[in-house]
Amino acid sequence: MEARVLAALAAAAFAAGTIDAIAGGGGLVTLPSLLAAGLPPELALGTNKGQSTFGSFSALLNFWRMGAIDRSRVLRSFTFGFAGSLLGASLVLAIPRAWLRPIVLVLLVGVALRLTLRRSATATPEPLPADADPGLRAAVIALGIGAYDGFFGPGTGTFLILAYAAWLRDTLARASANAKVVNFASNLAALAIFSWRGVVRWDVALPMAAAQFIGGAFGARLAVKRGDRFVRLVVLGVVIALVLKIATDLLRR
Repeated sequence: MEARVLAALAAAAFAAGTIDAIAGGGGLVTLPSLLAAGLPPELALGTNKGQSTFGSFSALLNFWRMGAIDRSRVLRSFTFGFAGSLLGASLVLAIPRAWLRPIVLVLLVGVALRLTLRRSATATPEPLPADADPGLRAAVIALGIGAYDGFFGPGTGTFLILAYAAWLRDTLARASANAKVVNFASNLAALAIFSWRGVVRWDVALPMAAAQFIGGAFGARLAVKRGDRFVRLVVLGVVIALVLKIATDLLRR
């Protein structure tokens, strides 16, 4: 691949890493870029996971260093996220993925309305009900959305953020940090599968991975520094972009 194309892909990866660290949805930038560079769909998907895994790891590392992650959930979230992604990937041939598009579209529209109508963000998370088990809730979120990522994928990071905010009562900024544990685990599981199948172009993925790593660090710092309102705006922007992308895909069929 030509140097100028690789440079353009690295720039796209940096932007994607920044966006993904804050709100998820980085694949909206990198996957179309890889397809536009001439990679066939299967190689584009594998190479995309090859580079995005480094971005999610960078964001996770930086959120961890800044104390933004709830460490009591980490082991359970990572384990169930990894297992869920492997489970989802194993179901790809069993269930038509096209069935999910309308469901995801409706969910995303609901999310957009919820974020738009949401009251001003608070600086501290709301307490959970006294009978709630945060560890169990974290495991269910990780398994369910990890499986979704392995099976289908679009909006995984965004759904994780919203699930943590809604079901574990994290602020959006805190949810963005906690989501990276599952995001990294599901990316790692998917990468293992794609690598085993030999559909990762590492000559393309590695330069993009370096840019993703830098973008992930930058995005994590932005999320912590700018706070909940900033994260909400970026999440809303990503949700709208996902709605438009999935709706366009449905209309083309």
